[in-house]
Amino acid sequence: MSSGTITAIATPLGEGGLAVIRISGPDAVGLAERIFVPAGKRTVRPGAAATHTVHYGHIVRDGRRIDEVLLTVLRAPRTFTREDTVEISCHGGVLVTRLVLEAVLAAGARAAGPGEFTLRAFLNGRIDLAQAEAVADLIHARTELALDAANEQLAGTLSHRIQTLRDDLMRTSAHIEAHIDFPDEDISPDTHGTLLGRLDRGDVLIAGLLKTAKEGQVLRRGIRAAIIGRPNAGKSSLLNQLLGHDRAIVSPVAGTTRDTVEETADVRGIPVIFIDTAGLRETDDHVEAEGVRRSRAALGKAELVLHVLDASGPLTEDDRSLLAEASGRPRVIVLNKADLPAVLRLPEGLTGVATSCSSGDGIEAVKDAIEGAVWSGRLASVPSQITVNARHADALRRAQGSIQRAAAELRGGSSLELVAIDLRLAADAVGEIVGKTTTDDLLDAIFSQFCLGK
Repeated sequence: MSSGTITAIATPLGEGGLAVIRISGPDAVGLAERIFVPAGKRTVRPGAAATHTVHYGHIVRDGRRIDEVLLTVLRAPRTFTREDTVEISCHGGVLVTRLVLEAVLAAGARAAGPGEFTLRAFLNGRIDLAQAEAVADLIHARTELALDAANEQLAGTLSHRIQTLRDDLMRTSAHIEAHIDFPDEDISPDTHGTLLGRLDRGDVLIAGLLKTAKEGQVLRRGIRAAIIGRPNAGKSSLLNQLLGHDRAIVSPVAGTTRDTVEETADVRGIPVIFIDTAGLRETDDHVEAEGVRRSRAALGKAELVLHVLDASGPLTEDDRSLLAEASGRPRVIVLNKADLPAVLRLPEGLTGVATSCSSGDGIEAVKDAIEGAVWSGRLASVPSQITVNARHADALRRAQGSIQRAAAELRGGSSLELVAIDLRLAADAVGEIVGKTTTDDLLDAIFSQFCLGK
């Protein structure tokens, strides 16, 4: 994947005002020479163009004019890939975009694989592997918090901490291996303490980073929140209020919702996948019964429960059963129909958020409660600037285990060879995060998740 000149459409497929075809590689400018015809007195051919300049003209293939375009010339190394790069801005029709791409391919370029432009940026040393992953996070960010976290990682905040940790491990390893090479020289007490101090600092740093893994999962993937309750409690109305538009059908007839309805919303910077469920009750209606079964399945997979109760009536046996079913799980109890006289009394120890889904009163308080349920308890009190992903967490756990073994061996007077092996394993695991140690399979797994053109 790392050789030749590559091309791809860098904008979403479909009709639009503009489309961009990106070209990168040693023959990017020469290839553009073969298909671009300048127009206007001041426009020059790509080969004579200065770097970071834009030129007006036409894309031509076999003497046939395909489209009127703007062509940008970017010369290495001041480009995203650190290779010569050309970007063609053409009209955004499906056919014209495809024909321009075909002209580029016919002139000698190869179709880029998923994420191949970013892979080249990594292989050419412009970004490390953690920053490359941040590019994908940036593209897929669904909330401002997720965007901020991706930008921090792209700026190298995580990479800096990882590199500091790896440097400490490498220095410690060098000291240990020096004493292995010269066994007559005992490790002095001061040096012994310094080495252990580095390992302890590394252990603490890793523990701090691992605490952000759950936050990273939430920001990247979102959380699933099941809206449950007995029929006609106001579940669909709550979903519509949280989304800010009508998504689910609302009716005074109990049992209107027969299937689960999913929609994602930004709640205080958290991507929340709301699942409106069918009213949970016993029923002889086969269609409604299937909806209830699917609702219970959705409830089982949800990380947060929004339990909607009708505050204008007394607590029913169905309500009590659902309260017991969802006990022990992160949940927010929503006391709907607060615009009516309050009748319902919650069991001792439970509190709810009063709201009126018909008027929207109390919806902001529900959002506050969702935010509190997500960030409290199992997560940090506020999202961090640094959030590790699942791959980083796996590498950090392996590194932490090796560091702890090395420290225990050093304290216990074990063979220095064993200490050296664990230090090497720890350094390699940490290096995987930024790409200092990697494999082709790992790169394929990471970059295959990217979109074409990036």
